[in-house]
Amino acid sequence: MKALRNPLERAINHGSAGSGVHHWWAQRFSAILLVPLTLWLVWTLAVLAGADYVAARDWIASPWNAAMAVLLAGSTFYHARLGMQVVIEDYVHRRALEVTLQILVAAAALAGAVVSIVAILKVALTG
Repeated sequence: MKALRNPLERAINHGSAGSGVHHWWAQRFSAILLVPLTLWLVWTLAVLAGADYVAARDWIASPWNAAMAVLLAGSTFYHARLGMQVVIEDYVHRRALEVTLQILVAAAALAGAVVSIVAILKVALTG
């Protein structure tokens, strides 16, 4: 009797891609956001080439530049976390290891983003 069921009936209750579409869109959005931010970073590095600490500090003290740097740091770590999550889901088949790696990747991405953003804000606000 199972042979007579259509493919949809066979697929029901065999897992869900419930958050798959959201994850896909989040990854694409962060990638698109990183394009202009990376171009801004390249331009910034070209402008600041050979600059001393005081000039770089004055540059990052600008609200626009500080905001762009914070956005770049946050979106880079977020995009990296999303990418690593997909790799782990696709290629790690032992459940305990998968969960452990997901937690480590999330913690590392969060720590990297927080440290980067705090450093940017510290230099921007206090010099």
